[in-house]
Amino acid sequence: MTEYGRSPGSEPWHPGDPLYGDQGWEGQQQHYPHPQQANQYGQGYQDPYGQGGQTGQVPQGYEADPYQQQHAQQYQQQPQGYVDPQAQYEQQAQQHHAQQHHAQQQYQQSYEQQQHQQQYGTGYQGGYDTPGHLGQQYDGNWETGQAAMPYAGTPADPYGGQNPDLYGTPEAYPPPQPPGRRQNPPEPVVDWAPEEESRPEPEEEKHPFFTGGEDPDDDAYEEEPGRGRGSRGDDRDRERRSKDNKRKGKNGVACLVVAIVLAGGVGGVGYFGYQFWQGQFGAAEDYAGSGSGDVQVEIPKGAFGNEIGNILKKAGVVKSVDAFVSAQQRNPKGTSIQAGVYTLKKEMSAESAVTMMLDPASQSNFVIPEGRRNVWVYEQIDKKLGLDPGTTKDIAKTKADTLGLPDWAKGHKNVNDPLEGFLFPASYPVAKGSKPEDALRKMVSRASQEYDKLELDAKAQQLGVDSPWELVTIASLVQAEGTSHDDFRKMGEVVYNRLKPSNPQTYGGLEFDSTYNYIKNQSKLDLSLAEVRKYNSPYNTYFVKGLPPGPIGNPGLEALQGALNPTHDGWYYFISLDGKSSKFTRTNAEHQKLVDEFNESRKN
Repeated sequence: MTEYGRSPGSEPWHPGDPLYGDQGWEGQQQHYPHPQQANQYGQGYQDPYGQGGQTGQVPQGYEADPYQQQHAQQYQQQPQGYVDPQAQYEQQAQQHHAQQHHAQQQYQQSYEQQQHQQQYGTGYQGGYDTPGHLGQQYDGNWETGQAAMPYAGTPADPYGGQNPDLYGTPEAYPPPQPPGRRQNPPEPVVDWAPEEESRPEPEEEKHPFFTGGEDPDDDAYEEEPGRGRGSRGDDRDRERRSKDNKRKGKNGVACLVVAIVLAGGVGGVGYFGYQFWQGQFGAAEDYAGSGSGDVQVEIPKGAFGNEIGNILKKAGVVKSVDAFVSAQQRNPKGTSIQAGVYTLKKEMSAESAVTMMLDPASQSNFVIPEGRRNVWVYEQIDKKLGLDPGTTKDIAKTKADTLGLPDWAKGHKNVNDPLEGFLFPASYPVAKGSKPEDALRKMVSRASQEYDKLELDAKAQQLGVDSPWELVTIASLVQAEGTSHDDFRKMGEVVYNRLKPSNPQTYGGLEFDSTYNYIKNQSKLDLSLAEVRKYNSPYNTYFVKGLPPGPIGNPGLEALQGALNPTHDGWYYFISLDGKSSKFTRTNAEHQKLVDEFNESRKN
């Protein structure tokens, strides 16, 4: 038997147990009085353990206490109404222990019943009958806060026959509540304290204006009921009003920022929309009239309308590229504008610019005719650029190897001008402000390109000459002596036939007047043979046999093709009677008849 009077089958019910003193929270447990208490008040005792106990008998597990027996005898001898305090205390202790024992067993039974109901359901009215859910019973006793009691009597009151109200005083704890109604105790309300001054300021959240929610601080500063207001309350009110003002200021700034952003977006859309409308449907910006002042512009080879328009716009000729392109498309000859330098007017209409560029008089290009010598080219460049006479010639001699000559055109002996034959006849943009070496470089580059197209290396081997340099020299002779396209091929055959040392007519001598005129820098037709044969110069083919050291001019494309594709008719001699065409003969006798005819025509 344990010290609490319970059977050895269970452990003592410690007061720390959550169910200590619990009288059946499930609404199904009943309270059973202690046997001694039952005997004391004359109530019949029902054995809750099912062992058939009778009234006035102590159930099994409760041994007779000698002190209790003696106390009972004494009680019988006391006057009526006398209550022994010691006996009453012991009875109440035994009653309390018995209640704890019965409540624990009832809790165990209730727990097992709940487990069974959760597994198999319950048939109680008002409960769930589905497996796994405990049926819930309505207990009306909890509405009054009273537990179900099996007896009608009231135990003896050790306080003088009165039942004190343990829950009615203000300082008492509230009556116990069933588990279903238990709630966490409310947090104590603590008025403002000086410690609040040291509390850290909570992090400010993003304004609901941007998050789309409600302002959580709108109702945070309402006065709570029961709080007093004093100097500290006034301070807090001022602080709240300050925060409200700051919040309103932030709202105003946010609205202003959004308004600015929206205005900027609308303005940007409007601007780009206007630009799109102008580009699609609006007229292109353009000047009016024929302009004023002169300006030179250079149009590169292969430039299209929009490129030409950009060049003219940068030079201040037209106002917009679109205006020029539109004017060029409207003009039937607008697409025939060639590369070169043009002298135009500033701030002229696009239509006027197109018309002027189609007029050859406006072209300021420097054109090198076929067969022109380099000395003539140098003089014209000096004039175009406004330089001192001889400036371009000096640059040509000192910088010849840096102007783009091919390797096979370098290092030849007794050459009068290393650039001779490489200032290719064509149109070149030479505008004021440019440098002479730039113009020369363009001409040399053009000659190299044309010579590469003709494959001079392969042609030289086929024609029995040493190098492309000699082919260019032959082409310059053909260009200087020929007078028409038909002459170039026959003139090429004359050169190749005379260069043969074994020919019976000249025996390797060319005897061309053009070589003598080149070295003399002249263009005479009536030369004295006696005078010509005496002049000692590598370029004088009357004085030396074979080719001169280098070209004597700049051959054009037709002269080059004639030198590369000569006739094979046996021509050795030629003469021009009218200066427009030439007559060719095979023998010297035939040639002399033509010479006499020419002299007779000059006398008349």
